[in-house]
Amino acid sequence: MPRRLLIVGSGTAGLMVANLTARALHAQLRRHEVEITVVGEREDYVYQPGFLYVAFDLMDPQNLTRPVRDLLDPGVQFVRDRAERVDPDAHTVALAGGQVLPYDYLVLATGSQIQPQEVPGLAEGAHWFYTLDGAIRLREALQEMQGGRVVLAVGIPHKCPVAPVEFTLMLDAWARGRGVRERFDITYTYPVARAHTIPAVAEFAEKEFARRDIACETFFNMEAVDPAQRVLHSQEGSDVPYDLLVAVPPHQGDALGAASGLAGAGNWYPTDRQLLRVAGHDDIFAVGDTTDIPVSKAGSVAHFESEVLADNLVGLLADGRRPGHAYTGRAFCFIETGLDEATYISFDFLHPPTVPTPSRSIHLFKTTYNQIHWANLKAVI
Repeated sequence: MPRRLLIVGSGTAGLMVANLTARALHAQLRRHEVEITVVGEREDYVYQPGFLYVAFDLMDPQNLTRPVRDLLDPGVQFVRDRAERVDPDAHTVALAGGQVLPYDYLVLATGSQIQPQEVPGLAEGAHWFYTLDGAIRLREALQEMQGGRVVLAVGIPHKCPVAPVEFTLMLDAWARGRGVRERFDITYTYPVARAHTIPAVAEFAEKEFARRDIACETFFNMEAVDPAQRVLHSQEGSDVPYDLLVAVPPHQGDALGAASGLAGAGNWYPTDRQLLRVAGHDDIFAVGDTTDIPVSKAGSVAHFESEVLADNLVGLLADGRRPGHAYTGRAFCFIETGLDEATYISFDFLHPPTVPTPSRSIHLFKTTYNQIHWANLKAVI
């Protein structure tokens, strides 16, 4: 009987865990000593960091997708279906199509989804760049604008935590490049008492906003949107009128966790921050956005967590070795500061980030990574 690794989710974390593990256990897969299966709802993988560039017409949406099957190691099985319930006692996952898949080790890499319905009027009155369709709609709205009041509003929690700052600074550069910046009033709002939860990013953003004449209203939690009057209301009692509202809707984890009795508040899996085990289950792991680990929900976090988890799974699947690798909270996030300059932050659980001076070279590094990401997913670099 082969040892069975089942991975639910075919995003960055799911694909990387599958490919890294398959590459290390190539011989065992060929001898049918190990089976690796990925369950995903969609045929195509979508490169979500590209949405920000689509909004400014800097990337073609067609270049953001690849078939999941093409991105997986040939030794990995792919089942296109929705996982509906995990039975930890039976070691099985029930799928929407009726199939029940057994596992010896289960990896939950189900990501997070936007919840615009959590804010009344948001779905009707706002644009966003957190889905491909949303980014395309926002691109069309921006192309039609010649001026007006643009408001950026942030719901929490959300993934890619620096993206609201990036969008705001890119919007400023986009308007200046068109020669119409004086026609725009740009307002950035944020739910806590500074411009970002990460102090170094908040300090950097506040200085940039002041330098670029971008209004910044902190301690602003979205309460409701009035699409007819084009007004955004906060829980703190302030009202902000807009001509274009760009929102970062609050996020939740996938419904699978709640249906299975495994997830906590917000549908996030309670996860050991070092070994990535789901609390109370030695054979179930969570990775990427879906965990409750106190670290950014970002692609780089999914990447670094996947490397650690794959190393541990290789030992478990090969000869039952106890996990010996620990995730350190490592994260790396580029921050676009315009259309041709960028900076970055790098940090872990013990070392807070600093923000280097933006440069064109960092921007070029970021755009280069956008192209090599596909090889990264395949675990070939």
